[in-house]
Formats: sequence, structure tokens, C-alpha cells
Amino acid sequence: MAYVVTDKCKDAKFTDCVLVCPVDCFYELDKQLVIDPDECIDCAACEAECPVEAIFAEDDLPDEYKDAREFNATEAARLLEEGAEPITEQKEPLPTAEDKKKQLGL
Repeated sequence: MAYVVTDKCKDAKFTDCVLVCPVDCFYELDKQLVIDPDECIDCAACEAECPVEAIFAEDDLPDEYKDAREFNATEAARLLEEGAEPITEQKEPLPTAEDKKKQLGL
């Protein structure tokens, strides 16, 4: 079982999670992060660090985010195939991040 980034990350892209990941399994898209399920070791360190509560264990994904499992796997595989490196350092969130946080009630 791996952890999954849901679209709650979209338009926020906080990177607090990458700092605590011991295996560097996060990859960066334009508007959000994804987790490579083949690299994730289920340590759960990232889940608590996400300011928009976008990260869930696969088995705990709410029904509304079930498609996130396949999205993370597909996008991580695509990025790996393109030679992308995992994101390992914190970056500034997107300019829309605080608005996204408010929209989510956080």
C-alpha cells in the first residue's frame, strides 16, 4: 500500500511533504505533486505535513478521490520515463495556494 496525493493539492502545491519523505517518491506536475507508488514505503511521514490534507493512504482514500490512485501511478511513471528527478527540496507553493487552503476550509 502506498500513499496518494489527491487533487486537494491542485492549485496549491505545498512541498512540506517532500522534506520528510525518506525515499524521495514525490514528483512535481505543474499544479500539484504525485507519489510514485513503487517507491513509497508507507511510512506516513508525509500525510501529517500536508497543509491542505491532500495525502491519504491508498486504503483510506475517500470515494471522491478514488481516481487519485491511478492518477499518481500513471503520472509518476510518465515522469520517470521522461527522466524526471523526484522533488526533494521545499519550494514556494503556487500563488493560488492560500486561496485553495481557504476554499478547503483549512
